[in-house]
Amino acid sequence: MRKTILSLIFSALALVTMAGGIVHNTNQSASFIRMPARDASLGLDATYFNPAGMSYLKDGFHISVSNQYITQTRNIKTTYPGLNRSEFEGKVVAPLFPSAYAIYKKGKFAASLAFNPIGGGGGAMFEDGLPSFEMVVAGLPSLLNGAGIPTTQYSYDTEFEGKSIYYGIQAAASYKINDMISVALGLRYVSMSNSYVGYLKNIQINPTFPGAGFTGTMVSAPSFFTTLSGYLGTVSGQLGATGSALQPIIDGGGGQVPLSSGTLAGLTATQVATLQGTITALGGDPTNMSIAQAQGFFAGASAQYAGQAAAMTANANATSDKEVDASQSGSGIVPIIGVNLNFDRLNIGIKYEHKASVKVKNSTKVDDVGMFPDGAEVPSDMPAMLSVGAAFDATKKLKVSGGFHMYFDKGAEYGKMINGEYVTNDKVMDKNYMEYAIGLEYTLNEKWLVSAGYLATRTGVMDIYQTDLSHSLNTNSIGGGLQYMVTEKIGINLGVMNTSYKEGSRDFAAVAPFPAYKETYNRKAFTMALGLDLSF
Repeated sequence: MRKTILSLIFSALALVTMAGGIVHNTNQSASFIRMPARDASLGLDATYFNPAGMSYLKDGFHISVSNQYITQTRNIKTTYPGLNRSEFEGKVVAPLFPSAYAIYKKGKFAASLAFNPIGGGGGAMFEDGLPSFEMVVAGLPSLLNGAGIPTTQYSYDTEFEGKSIYYGIQAAASYKINDMISVALGLRYVSMSNSYVGYLKNIQINPTFPGAGFTGTMVSAPSFFTTLSGYLGTVSGQLGATGSALQPIIDGGGGQVPLSSGTLAGLTATQVATLQGTITALGGDPTNMSIAQAQGFFAGASAQYAGQAAAMTANANATSDKEVDASQSGSGIVPIIGVNLNFDRLNIGIKYEHKASVKVKNSTKVDDVGMFPDGAEVPSDMPAMLSVGAAFDATKKLKVSGGFHMYFDKGAEYGKMINGEYVTNDKVMDKNYMEYAIGLEYTLNEKWLVSAGYLATRTGVMDIYQTDLSHSLNTNSIGGGLQYMVTEKIGINLGVMNTSYKEGSRDFAAVAPFPAYKETYNRKAFTMALGLDLSF
């Protein structure tokens, strides 16, 4: 068996991202939810999406606040044989996903502050575990059957919750060089926090081993292995004592006497028969054995049973209740540059966010699985990101927008582990993550605006990246909503977005003692958003 049952469980974050890269969130305003092509925005959310566009706002002080309610369902299917279930489901809920922007604009200059969850933003609850939780437990019956102990059932109790949130605090300034060109510089401080709480306990099996009192009813696996260890240890001691009892005969010169003629060396006929019967029962052939060879056989058998007893003790420890309560924290700085190009009816926004090299540090209360050594550091970079967007006033009432994002994941480290070692992303990704967006906004009158848009994401991960807890899938999102201007200076944004994921899968090769199997991953997400824009 593995060193611990949970050695693979707590190795990934639970993120609610439905727009953005593998670690980025780009759903940073209610306006984005109703129309996701915001990269050339000249509205208040330009603070995040197009910081150089802030210099086109009206002079004054502006505030924008919004919140999103996000739900996501994760579905994992497996063909791994022998599991009690082949389909697993996890729920992710982020009831609070706030974004807040404050901008001061005067003449050609604008300055802003922003606060938003730039990564993560929720928690995933797996009440019934995942395939990686169950596979080793499911292997117990075959392990025992292979050892000649008939076993057909297993059960266990498990629960796991992972949470992740990366808060960003951003300061930026923009300057309008002329009516066509404006530029921006900014810095974002990112505070990262991850937490992992869970357990795997009450593992039970139904072994049939009458010699130790087990008759096929469900029993505690640790208790069974502990009892079996004691039983095997006792047998080991008895075999060792039997071999040692032959030493006086060997010391007396009878070591080369055939065991079958042991009565010539002082053994009774009953003792000879017992020794021969025991050797045969243990798989040996006493026919041509000398007494010295018989002693060697018993010594070897004693050592073998002692080893099996030690293995059963290890199994008892491996199947004992396991718990994890750990958190990780870290921070980084992201420099930001932006350019806005305005051509009357066409506006173009460009933004580049630099990479932040970050390591999060473990703070561990309980770690029965050895995954979170207290004080250890784990790579958790924020990759560089480029966004380019355009907004075109097709008519006085209709605006058409488009956007493109590239996340330079391959040049970052996310703490991905392969064969127990952290690897850089280029070992598990062959392309960078990309997004494409298009949207329409139509002004009904001076009060009402309606909008809709489409967002597609294309991941670049290799199959080796995909696991039941950490996988990246292509998505297609459709959003829509409206803006209502209460007054010229007060606006309300409402939006909804539905995200569908393209099913992904991974084929796992057979690695003893595990057979070959396939996992399939899918998700669905839904977002509602409400925002308020104020100008003074």
